[in-house]
Amino acid sequence: MTFDCPKCGAPVSFASVTDQRGDAATVRCGYCNSSLMVPDALHGRPAQIISQIQLNIGNPVARVGSLKWLWLILLIPLAGILIGVLAMVGALLPVVRMITPTPASKSPVAAPPTSRPGALGGKTAGGFAAEVLRFGSEGIGPGMFKDARSIAVDGTGRIYVGEYSGGRIQVFDASGQFETQWTVDPKMPLRGLAADRRGTVYTVQSGIISRFDGSSGKALGAISYAGGWGFDDVVTTADGGLVAAWYKNRDDITRFAADGRVLRTMRSAISSVTGDSELDMRIAADGLGNIYALGTFSNAVFKFSPEGKFVNRFGSAGDQPGQFRAPQAIAVDGQGRIFVSDIKGIQVFDGDGRYLQVFKPEGVASGMVFNEKNELLVAGRTQVIKFTLN
Repeated sequence: MTFDCPKCGAPVSFASVTDQRGDAATVRCGYCNSSLMVPDALHGRPAQIISQIQLNIGNPVARVGSLKWLWLILLIPLAGILIGVLAMVGALLPVVRMITPTPASKSPVAAPPTSRPGALGGKTAGGFAAEVLRFGSEGIGPGMFKDARSIAVDGTGRIYVGEYSGGRIQVFDASGQFETQWTVDPKMPLRGLAADRRGTVYTVQSGIISRFDGSSGKALGAISYAGGWGFDDVVTTADGGLVAAWYKNRDDITRFAADGRVLRTMRSAISSVTGDSELDMRIAADGLGNIYALGTFSNAVFKFSPEGKFVNRFGSAGDQPGQFRAPQAIAVDGQGRIFVSDIKGIQVFDGDGRYLQVFKPEGVASGMVFNEKNELLVAGRTQVIKFTLN
């Protein structure tokens, strides 16, 4: 066995041992003649390795080989520490899983049940409106609808539902049971429909208001007006008269007595307020004779006194509460609340135009009317829904 001389780096052999005393051996470098002390070279590998490291400090070449052994010695305890840490982490993982909350999985939300025809529905809008009746389906048979946009009710609770195209008007009793049907002009759209307490039905087609016997459909003649054709909507009043929207040359509102006489005309009712022509008005009236005009182009409601004086305006275009997006119909209940339907639902306002509530029936309410029990009936293209209100 040999080692390098720490002074000159020459190899020194144990064969040149010159002196041996106890656990130590002395050797002499054959190149520089230096006397070197070697720890017990015969006591095993650890002593030999340490001696080799100590002797190789002065020799760069020998230092590399010695460091290999040093790293090996150091890595053994480091490996033990690393194994211990990994074992500890493995033991803690189950505990971490137990104390860490697991995110709830997203399960499909069940659609709210819809009531069957004639069945009671659930509360909507926090209890503001409750569905109590539903009838109709898509089709052309009795009690079925293709495009029902107009609805009216008489003093007995009989319900009249008109389709926009084809001129068909179906008649139902107060419970939604089909009774009969009759037809007005099948070539012209049905723009307006109303009924008075006695069962006379008023229709608006080709700009003309016509009267019919509601139970049979017998024609009773047209409402005479000096301005000629141009009507777009009609509603009955509590005193048996009519209020109608007229659009031929301007947005007028005309009030008729029960016998058909013209009581007053509000010329340019909406455009005189906004400065812009209104091309499509829907009309409603309350029990005191106040008139409400829904301007579908203006996206606003305009209130007029029974004498025809402008009182108030509320609403605007938008998606916020109290704003309208594609408004469809307007109605006033027995408490003076105004109901306006659009694609968001049916919004409710008090008599001064303050926003109160919104509720969302299935589909869009194309037509609305209140019966004498203050129940709201809604025509929704292929069905009719009745609500009670708080």
